[in-house]
Amino acid sequence: MISISRVAFFFIGLFTIQVIANAQDWPRWRGLDQDGVVKATGLNLDWSAKKPPIEWTFRQAGEGYSAPVVVGTTLYCAGAENGYTFAFAVDVNTGSLKWKQVLGTQFDHQHGNGPRGSITVDGDKLYLIQGGGRLHCLSATDGKIIWQKDFQKDFNGKIHSGWGYSESPLVDGNLVICTPGGENGTMIALDKYTGNLVWRTKDWTDEAGYSTPVVVEVDGVRQYIQQAAHSVVGVSAKDGILLWKVEVESYNNPNNRIRAVVPTPIYQNNTVYVTAGYRAGCTKIRLTKEGEKFNTEIVYANSNMVNQHGGVVLMDGHIYGYSDNNAWTCQNIKNGEIVWTKRNPGEGKGTIIGVNNHLILLNETNGTLTVIAASPEGWKEYGNMPIPERTEISTQANAVWTHLIIANGKLYLRDHDLIFCFNLKK
Repeated sequence: MISISRVAFFFIGLFTIQVIANAQDWPRWRGLDQDGVVKATGLNLDWSAKKPPIEWTFRQAGEGYSAPVVVGTTLYCAGAENGYTFAFAVDVNTGSLKWKQVLGTQFDHQHGNGPRGSITVDGDKLYLIQGGGRLHCLSATDGKIIWQKDFQKDFNGKIHSGWGYSESPLVDGNLVICTPGGENGTMIALDKYTGNLVWRTKDWTDEAGYSTPVVVEVDGVRQYIQQAAHSVVGVSAKDGILLWKVEVESYNNPNNRIRAVVPTPIYQNNTVYVTAGYRAGCTKIRLTKEGEKFNTEIVYANSNMVNQHGGVVLMDGHIYGYSDNNAWTCQNIKNGEIVWTKRNPGEGKGTIIGVNNHLILLNETNGTLTVIAASPEGWKEYGNMPIPERTEISTQANAVWTHLIIANGKLYLRDHDLIFCFNLKK
């Protein structure tokens, strides 16, 4: 453990996120603003008139559900093959491999082997959590390992089921924030240069879920908001002190033993919105600061949005995503009420990304992409497009689970070993 004086030094300049990326890059999970929403001009979002052309197909991504990230002309991602996990970089202009770095034994699961979370790009370094809980810091130039930690061996971490760690690291200032879980403390902060432990939560000992934390400021207090197996919390960025905690009733219902605490929390105007799958539903929490403490109030908790792992986005006061109860759903974030739902016969759940005033939906069953309006007025479709081809890698569900990204006018879609690049400006 490092000294308090050094901790203070680490936080000089903390209030700017040190990701060297322009506004149209996608340097980490859910993009630079951590919201899964793209704001760009000149994009083709009416596929009923013209479908975006495919620029290239990369066929060496291996097994895994790790979503790509893009900074400048380089795509970074991770996969697994022949028993080993690897990170790799691809030239976004040509689709050619720049480098590939083996990282150790792969994580195995009947629903798909390999890494789950995305790489986080921070300047000349990359950060990645493998499915088995190994955290790597890599050189962005060639993928060489700078340092690594093991959640279970180094931190006695514990996740609440066997699907594997799916979190993407959060880099904030000089810290790497992640969630090993377990009785020694759910969340940790590491020095991003050395991997040394800076702090660990003492009052939060929940088992890890699959969610990724977000960094926000609430009434002037910088904090990390995260949900785990049983609870949603705010943790002080300064020292890891637990600022507030809500034990989500539906996550702790003894009749709801199966949980999929996956989606990233959404913060807006002193409120936190979370959702999870398997009857867990959604919860909105209001935060109020009183002195040095935060009080919490449940605004609503219902089953109008039961989102398993496709994620949700907030656009113009409405939550959009796939609910296990209602299929594709538009929900009023203010009161939690359903605005509209849409069930397409024969289609399964899927992932979602917001772009301008549109949504692109990815059907997990067959990989079809559909563009709709991001509007409370109802489902308005702007065409769809099938996945160019399906992977030959077989899993129990054979589902397309990797989330979409859009960077610098290009849409990226992954199906295990295949990564497709579409040009949205043509």
